[in-house]
Amino acid sequence: MTRHADVALRSPPLPAPSPRPRGTGSHPKRAHLRWARDAAPLALPPVTNRLHYGDNLAVLRAHVASDSVDLVYLDPPFNSNATYNILFKSPAAGRADAAHPDAAQAQIRAFEDTWRWNDSAEAAFDEVARSGHLRAFELLRAMRGFLGENDMMAYLAMMAIRLIELHRVLKPTGSLYLHCDPTASHYLKLLLDGVFGAENYRSEISWKRSSAHNDAKQGRAQYGHIRDVLLFYTKSRHWTWNTLYTRYDERYLAGAYRHAEPDGRRYRRGDLTAAKPGGDVSYGWPVRRAPGGAWQADLDEAWRDPLPGWEYKRVPPYEGRYWAFSRANMAEFARARRLAYAASGMPEYKRYLDEQPGVPLQNDWGDLPPVTGGERLGYPTQKPLALLERIIAASSNEGDVVLDPFCGCGTAVHAAQKLGRRWIGIDVTHLAITLIEKRLTDAFPAAAFTVEGTPRDLAAALDLARRDKYQFQWWAVSMVDAMPFGGKRKGADGGIDGIIYFKPDGRRTDRALVSVKGGSHVGVTMIRDLHSAMERERAPLGVFISAALPTSVMEREAAAVGRFRSEATGKTYARLQIVTLAELFAGRRPDIPFVDANAAFRRAAREAAPQGRLL
Repeated sequence: MTRHADVALRSPPLPAPSPRPRGTGSHPKRAHLRWARDAAPLALPPVTNRLHYGDNLAVLRAHVASDSVDLVYLDPPFNSNATYNILFKSPAAGRADAAHPDAAQAQIRAFEDTWRWNDSAEAAFDEVARSGHLRAFELLRAMRGFLGENDMMAYLAMMAIRLIELHRVLKPTGSLYLHCDPTASHYLKLLLDGVFGAENYRSEISWKRSSAHNDAKQGRAQYGHIRDVLLFYTKSRHWTWNTLYTRYDERYLAGAYRHAEPDGRRYRRGDLTAAKPGGDVSYGWPVRRAPGGAWQADLDEAWRDPLPGWEYKRVPPYEGRYWAFSRANMAEFARARRLAYAASGMPEYKRYLDEQPGVPLQNDWGDLPPVTGGERLGYPTQKPLALLERIIAASSNEGDVVLDPFCGCGTAVHAAQKLGRRWIGIDVTHLAITLIEKRLTDAFPAAAFTVEGTPRDLAAALDLARRDKYQFQWWAVSMVDAMPFGGKRKGADGGIDGIIYFKPDGRRTDRALVSVKGGSHVGVTMIRDLHSAMERERAPLGVFISAALPTSVMEREAAAVGRFRSEATGKTYARLQIVTLAELFAGRRPDIPFVDANAAFRRAAREAAPQGRLL
């Protein structure tokens, strides 16, 4: 059973549902992770909008309470063995040369969609075994017997333990949508059956993500892959649901709604008979017509004093059928001008096009194009906002909590904010968290949210530097409003970790190169390397971010690089500036004129005030 409301959907965008109270529903039995069975439930404050940096498994366990989330959307990596890059626009676009190597498009490796069977995969498999979800483990064990210990099995083990946690945090009335492609959808559906129960499978939605591929010329000997899969499950037999509608096909409208009133209002004619009796439904409907005129209802019984040339009669239902409405209701239809008549005098009901909500949304979504134009942020695998708006409108109400544990560039949390939902986003890269922060700030300047898991003090920053050099670099460059540069390829960055764009004369854009060092040992050679990069790239300024305190020799070497004069401010600035992590946390930033923090990031379009209903 569902609690639902009907929602008209203008595709795209879709109208959102009116909020409805939900029922309590039944709560399926659930075995908690064995290691947590004796632990007290998480005592967490009410959900507020927040981004979490970190492994979603650890974040879910530490920061998301059981039965607290209304809707989960997850778009995990597909195990495609691909590498995905974030694309940044360059303010210097159009003048790429040796002095501006970033001018075309800078790319940063966002993530590698590659999995390997290793100790982590074995640990995930073991956690499923100890989770108490016997059905899920039996399925996973059978898959391991079939697949062996390969990349796909590592992916499925990673997903299985996370699906168990997502089931835990969902409310009894909650829903989950897992976005995937045919690479692993058949295996994932089995895992979802094991975790949620096959009885709680609701639908497999097909989304057309791209137009046709012309690969035949390249020798492709199979059908083109242009669709993704969305697996829709609920936690119980009672779930939040709002019926959505799409527009009618124009060919259908041309045939079905071919009639029109003098004012142009279109309608179709509907049968007024029924197969079974019920009340006053076996009468003859009185009609009349003037010579050469149209039939009309004879409500005032003019047949008793007939006019010359007029025709009068009573029309019965079709043979073997009954009227669907009583005489009184039919008379109301006639007075409201809702009846039309066939040549035989048979009445038919006028169904106006502007009163119809549309076609109830089915599970084949071909009307939502991929991300294009101004919506594109440059993030790999970015999904269109309209797709997430549709899912959130159908399976949640205003004020509900939406969770995306693989939030990437933040389309799900953007849609949730737009539709008046609360939200939680989790991602394992600082690059994604930075992008989402900027996206939400651009689209919703007044939006209130917190960012959890990023370093808030020196000790946390040093810990991140020890654990993950590249995540530390991405975090550090974001602290000085720089665009990350170079990625994870050894030697690819030429000693540059980030670029700050600024306008020295208030108009022309130039660059300051950023070098980040998270180790405990720094030396003058690093300053010279940055200076060499500045000369090579013809960058007027450089910023050296250091976890350790610089030596006096380093400070003298930086000072020897000289000063830079800004025409706009009339001031001079040190060409090579050293900033320590401790100084960053104390509020110091590089002294650079007219920094353009948004220069390299594609801006999200500003949205109107958050709304619960799509107009």
